[in-house]
This record gives sequence, structure tokens and C-alpha cells, in this order.
Amino acid sequence: METIANKLLSDAEQDAIIEMRHAMHREPELSNNEWKTQRRIRETLEKFGLTGAKTFHKTGLYVDIEGLASGPQRSVAVRGDIDALPIQEVRDDLSYRSQVPGLMHACGHDTHASIAMGAALAFHRMRENFSGKLRVFFQPAEEAEPLGGRSVAEGGLLSGFDAAIGFHVKTDLLAGMYGAPAGAVTKSADQFTLTLIGTMAHGARPHAGVDAIAMAGAFINEVQKVVSREMPFDDGAIITIGTIAGGEATNIICPSVTMTGTIRTSSAERRTLLVQRVREIAEGVAAMHRGKAEFSSRLGEPPVINDVDMVERFRRLVIETAGEGKFSDRKSETAGGGSDDFGFYSACVPSIYFWFGSKEPGNESGVHTPTFGASDDLLVPTTELTVRYCLEMLNT
Repeated sequence: METIANKLLSDAEQDAIIEMRHAMHREPELSNNEWKTQRRIRETLEKFGLTGAKTFHKTGLYVDIEGLASGPQRSVAVRGDIDALPIQEVRDDLSYRSQVPGLMHACGHDTHASIAMGAALAFHRMRENFSGKLRVFFQPAEEAEPLGGRSVAEGGLLSGFDAAIGFHVKTDLLAGMYGAPAGAVTKSADQFTLTLIGTMAHGARPHAGVDAIAMAGAFINEVQKVVSREMPFDDGAIITIGTIAGGEATNIICPSVTMTGTIRTSSAERRTLLVQRVREIAEGVAAMHRGKAEFSSRLGEPPVINDVDMVERFRRLVIETAGEGKFSDRKSETAGGGSDDFGFYSACVPSIYFWFGSKEPGNESGVHTPTFGASDDLLVPTTELTVRYCLEMLNT
């Protein structure tokens, strides 16, 4: 087996990573509409001789790279998400800023996809240096339903795989640092819709009706007690009311209110309980006010669970390649209340989801904001770290 050079990416591959990032950033596409991005990814792969990419979830691609070396026949998957957000970018200092009004890569998926691209190109060139198979997913629809990660799981695209690797930019982690705690690192995200039904009456005769707005106010207050009084503190459960609509006029007792929200938890076991308790409170509040409740829910992303052994292997690699002090497993720096459909991957196979820091002077805006940004300087080091990690996972 040939010795792997210290520099794992060729100059052409490094250029391709940066070009991919800039092109995606200039032409962002929303979830389930990533047609140009899909075509650009396929063309870049084929430019480097990597053919045979397959379509999934309509706008996604995955490509397999088979190693030619003798050794263990392990299979490892890498995920890079590709969709953007409906946010107007205000970063006029960027030469590659979004050219699509109202859309931008405000969550760093352009960097994630570029890193995944770099891994695919490097492994294709280094086929003699590893055994087994690397599958690289360019996954659409991480931000909105129908979710691309669900398609990966339900389509059996991880069947027979030994491990999966995902990553995400982290705006409150210093640039050059990496983080990956063991256990749950994101929360599940289940959606609900609730309609509270009362009885219309004249605003001057409230006793003749049943006020759905009063019911809604009571529900909003009561449902938060599920988090503060029924969930363990370290679960970090969150119940969010995201939308609310009701009422027809200032002088009419409102007959119905509809609200939607999200239920989050880091515990796979407590997901069902939380949804059940939200339903029960809605029905109880409605009954107390002489009204009715119509409740429906939909399971979203599971929590992302980091495998203990994979985290330890990653920790050692970061220290060896980036240096002491470049790895963080502190929950305050490397976990949060957000969700990611990489949880579907970690529910199928042992997985790691690591963060690469982007915080530096003058670049401290969070994700999902119009001023978000991540330096190009993060891409090559993070790609090389990903390639090294995948090589270890495949060859040992």
C-alpha cells in the first residue's frame, strides 16, 4: 500500500472546493429545489473522472468510491447538505455574495457540500490507498420537509454501512477548532398543529360564546410547564409556538384559533411523551373552557447521537493533526437546541457529527442570519481532516 502524503488534496482539488463553495453561494436554492446545485455537483465529479453518481430525493446525489487496496471491507458514508434559506444576504463585502434575491446560504451548507466534494475527489484519486467503500451524499432538503435525511433512511441507502460522518460550521467556536461530544448533540424536532374551537358571539355578549383566544392564551401558558416541571433539566426540552392565527373582527368573540409549533428533546425515549403531553394539555384547556381541540403532529428529525468510540477516534486525530487545544467536547461550545436531519443517519448506523469553528474577529454572526459568513480558509483544513478520519475508519 502506498504511503499517504501529508498533503491529501491536490492543488486542483483545493481549487475545486473553493469554486464549488463560491458557485453555490452565488446561486443558492431552497430545499427540494436544488436542481442547479445537483447539476453543478455532477459536472464537477465528472470533470475529475468520478462517474456513476446516483440521484435520490429528486434533487440529491450520492457517489460511491471503491477502494482497490487489500484490507477490511468496511463501508463509510459522508454527508454534505446542499440547500439554502429564504433570507436576504447583506454581506456586500463578499465577491461571491448571493445573486438570488431573498435567498442565501445562511447555514453554511455551501461549505459542507464543498468539503464533501473534496473528500469524494481525494478518495477517487487515492483508490489504491484504501480498502472498502466510501459513499458521499450531497443531500438536499435539510432545512425543510420533505427531508432529504428521511429519504436516506427510508430508502435503505445506509444498509450495510459501518459508520456515517456529518459536520457543520459552528459560529461560536473559534476558527481552527473542532468539536464533537459523545451522546446527543442536537435535539429532535417534531411539529404539531393545534386548532382550538370555541363558539362565536357578539363582543358585547362574551357569555354567549366560547372564546378561542382565551383558550389559546391558557394553552400557551400551560404548555410551558411541561418543560419546566415535567422534563429533566439536562434534557433541554423546548416547546415553541411558531405561528398563531385567529379572530375575524374586534367586536366578535373568536370562534377558532390555529397555531403551529415545534417540540424538541435530546432524548429519543421522551419524544413520544412530550407530544402526548402537549396533546393532553390542549384537550384539557379546551375542555376547561367549554371548547374543543383538534391536534395533529408529525415526527421530524431524530436527535443526532454521536458514537462514543467514533468521538474518541476523532479527538485523537484532531490533536495529532491540528494540535493540543484544538478539540472541544464542552457541551456549551459543541451542542445546542437546534436540529439536523443527520439524526436519521445516526439512527441507522454509528455516527459522528462534528463542528468546525468559524468565529474570528469581524465574523461573529450566527447561522440563519443575513450577515452570516464563514471564511474560505476553513475549507481545505476541514476537508483534509475529514479525509484522514475516513481513511482511518476504512483501513482499521
